[in-house]
Amino acid sequence: MARPMTESHRRFLQIMMTSGIIELSKAKSLIRHCCDDQSAHAQLDEFIDVINAQLQPMFMQIRKGMSEDDGRQYYALVNMAETDVTRMSSDYADNELELFRKTMDLIVDSENGSASSTDILNCADSLQTKKMKKKEVEHVLNRLVQDKWLNEKQGDYTMSTRCIIEMEQYIRNVYQDLVKPCYMCHSLAFQCQMCENPECGIKVHLPCVARYFKSHIDPQCPACKEYWPHEIPVLRSESASQTAQPRENATPTPSGSHSRRQRKR
Repeated sequence: MARPMTESHRRFLQIMMTSGIIELSKAKSLIRHCCDDQSAHAQLDEFIDVINAQLQPMFMQIRKGMSEDDGRQYYALVNMAETDVTRMSSDYADNELELFRKTMDLIVDSENGSASSTDILNCADSLQTKKMKKKEVEHVLNRLVQDKWLNEKQGDYTMSTRCIIEMEQYIRNVYQDLVKPCYMCHSLAFQCQMCENPECGIKVHLPCVARYFKSHIDPQCPACKEYWPHEIPVLRSESASQTAQPRENATPTPSGSHSRRQRKR
């Protein structure tokens, strides 16, 4: 039988509903703030399991995911009933959603998990719903960043942690063979490095690469043991990254071109 939620669980859920996504250390601090007495403090995952049991009939769930930028863990509130981009339809117009889909296309098709503002602007000319002017595209992109669907740095856009967690099933359904999970953490990998052995071809997130080679001196693929030719990124410490901007820990290293199959539509 599922444990009932206490007032502490309800406070935590209310803040999750407002924020949408919360970093691990902040989630732990939030539990300490929500719990009135020390005896109520619980392990974070156990605490969230109680909430998820109550959310299940409403097809909602708090899920954990990793930031591709710095490797930190996050918790996001996910709507399980809607797996399409249409979940955003109450906040965005049809042509804005189409622009977002085309941006995702560019990110998935890229070798470093990013799309340039120039390429996105060029996509606006081919929108089927309604054409958009440059200023309109820039405005939509700013909103997508503010709403935590995309990250932006120096004119390049990547999928945010929230986007990957919430859209995971949609991404797997639409792009199928174009996407792979990280060999180390098993989450979808976009900003990553790839083994150049054609019989292997695993992908590994940049933070996962940094952690793995921190304890493995020889530059060998963790799967096939072939030579790993990419530059090893340096992972920021958790404390140092609290005030840092996204993706300043490492520059994604191109992992070589590879054929792509037609995505499902």
